[in-house]
Amino acid sequence: MTTTNLTVAVLGPGGVGGLIGGLLARAGHRVICLAGEETAATLNRDGLRIESTQYGNFTAEVKADTELREPVDAVVVTVKQTTLDQALDRVPAPVLGDALVIPLLNGLDHVAVLRERYRSAKVVAGTIKVEATRTAPGCISHTSPFAHLELAAPLDEFADRLRHAGLGVTLRTDETAMLWDKLAFLAPFALLTTRHRTDVGTVRTDRRPELLAVLDEITAVAQAAGTPVTTDTVLSFFDRAPHAMKSSMQRDAEAGRPLELDAIGGAVLRAGAAHGIETPATARLVAEVARQSNRED
Repeated sequence: MTTTNLTVAVLGPGGVGGLIGGLLARAGHRVICLAGEETAATLNRDGLRIESTQYGNFTAEVKADTELREPVDAVVVTVKQTTLDQALDRVPAPVLGDALVIPLLNGLDHVAVLRERYRSAKVVAGTIKVEATRTAPGCISHTSPFAHLELAAPLDEFADRLRHAGLGVTLRTDETAMLWDKLAFLAPFALLTTRHRTDVGTVRTDRRPELLAVLDEITAVAQAAGTPVTTDTVLSFFDRAPHAMKSSMQRDAEAGRPLELDAIGGAVLRAGAAHGIETPATARLVAEVARQSNRED
């Protein structure tokens, strides 16, 4: 990776991908957004329009296409797990070559899928903590006072580029621990806010016994997987989160979109079964959210 500006493809310029793409483009990097024909046409005409409490309001010029047609330095994968297989058709492996592939998806299973598909590329597991929503094609609302990535690789130069664009970045050495750190918070957050149709503040007060039961199960699974996460650590994140914060799964449910229930809740249940850890409270929540979603379809 040279010291010149980067060329970065963003697969899925929604809330997360749109924010990252907009910040990189504003910092002078060349950004190619990969999306459907209508969204691509809108982005080519109007650019990415960002409204952010942290970064201000701005419009960034980007290139958009329905498929990657040229080599890039990196591809940031920010689609939902529910559309991953279809979306990856927009990134042909021969065109991608040995570029960095950085998935910022929820759950655990997507990393292996990408490493199987892009054997010559460098697939680097990543996570992001942010609250950002696509309000219309090319229009991104960023409402959290943070946008922080973690990447499980020694990508010092790339991380510096992201930081210069305004993103928080931490480099991790333990991929498994990094993914479980995110999932141990995300799974109870997503499942409980979606099941009870409420914000995190209400969950941590009115639903605290249920929250604690689920946290105990999920952290037990995480520890069995070899990570040091504890209930107290995750609970402290809940207690510090902005009261009105909602999960992306909850927003998807409110909008009638498919839920990442298997990627988030299903990943915990599969890992629990693999390690012989019982997860009845989590399983009940997953089943209740599934029934709730099916009734509303």
